Amino acid sequence: MRSSTTAKTSLRVNYFQRRPRKGFNFSLEFIYDDLRRRLQKSIEPTVFISSCYNNGYLSKIFNILEAGLKQGNDINHITGELHFLNILMNRKKVVLTILDCGMIKRKKGLEKIIVNWFYLSLPISRARIITAISEETKKEILHYSKCDSDKIKVIPVPVSSIFQPFAKDFNQIKPVILQVGTTPNKNLLRLIQALEGLECHLSIVGKLSVEQLEALDTYKIEFSNEFNITDERLLEKYQECDLLSFISTFEGFGMPIVEAQMVERPVITANTSSMPEVAGRGAYLVDPFNVMEIRSGIREIIQNKELRSDLIELGKVNRKRFDGDLIAKMYLEVYKECMGKNL
Repeated sequence: MRSSTTAKTSLRVNYFQRRPRKGFNFSLEFIYDDLRRRLQKSIEPTVFISSCYNNGYLSKIFNILEAGLKQGNDINHITGELHFLNILMNRKKVVLTILDCGMIKRKKGLEKIIVNWFYLSLPISRARIITAISEETKKEILHYSKCDSDKIKVIPVPVSSIFQPFAKDFNQIKPVILQVGTTPNKNLLRLIQALEGLECHLSIVGKLSVEQLEALDTYKIEFSNEFNITDERLLEKYQECDLLSFISTFEGFGMPIVEAQMVERPVITANTSSMPEVAGRGAYLVDPFNVMEIRSGIREIIQNKELRSDLIELGKVNRKRFDGDLIAKMYLEVYKECMGKNL
C-alpha cells in the first residue's frame, strides 16, 4: 500500500517505449532511464516496452491495442518513434514526445498523407502536451500539422554522464576525423569527397554501404570502421579523435555535437536543420551540400590552433544547456502541468 506521504509527493508516470533494435547508438532507452533515475524522488515510474518491432501495420495495430490496455490513470508518456501508441488512450493524460518528422519527409504522394495522419496529426490530437527535442522539430510539427504552438514544449536531449573532458594533443600532421553515423542524411559521401588529398584518418562509426566503400576507395581515403559498438567504445572513439565532423543534411537533434563538446573536441557541423541550434557557438558551420565549403572548413580547423581553442571553449559553455538534472526538471514541470498539480 502506498504511504500517504508518497501519494502527496509522487506522480505515477507510465513510459511507453519501442522494442529496441540491436546496434543503434542513439538510444531512447538511455534518455528515459536517465530521466527516471534523476526524478526517482518525484515520480513513480512504470515502463512498458512494445511487444512488436515497428514493422508493418499488423504489428502497429497490436502495439496500439496493447498500449491502450496498459495505460494508467495518471500520466502516459509516449517517448518517441511510436507516436501512434496513444490512439486508444485518454488524451487528457498523454504526454507525447516527438524526435523529428523524418518519417514524413521520406514519403511522397498518398503515402505521405497517410503517414502524416497516422504518425503525426492523429497522435497529436490524442495528446494533452507535446514535447519536441529541438526548436527545429517544433517548426516541423507546426509545418506538417495543425497543432497549436502553445501545446508544444521544447525539451532537449540530455548528454550521457559518461562523456567527460579528455585531454589530447591535436595531431596536425594526420588528424583523426570522427564521423558518427552512415545513414543517407549523415552526408558521408560528400565528406569523403571533401577529404580527397587531405592528410587525415577518417574514423567511421556505423555500417558502411557498398556505395560508401567504393567512394572511400575511389577518393583514396584512409579510414577505419566500427559498428554495433557499446557506449563505452563510442566514448573511446571521441577520445581518440582530433575533431568531429557532423555535416548531416537533416537532424532532429544531433547528439554527437554535444558529446564531442563534452569530451572537448572541435566540431564542424551543418548550418541547417537543428544543428546550429544544438551547437550554439561551439562549432564551425558549413553548407552540407557544398563539398568545397566542407573541405575548406576542415582545413581551417586543422591549420588554425586559435580557432580550435575557441570552438572548444565555446563548446564548454554550450554543453551546460544539456545537463541531465536541468532537463529532468523540465519534464517534471510538464508532468505537473499534465496532472494539473502544483507539487
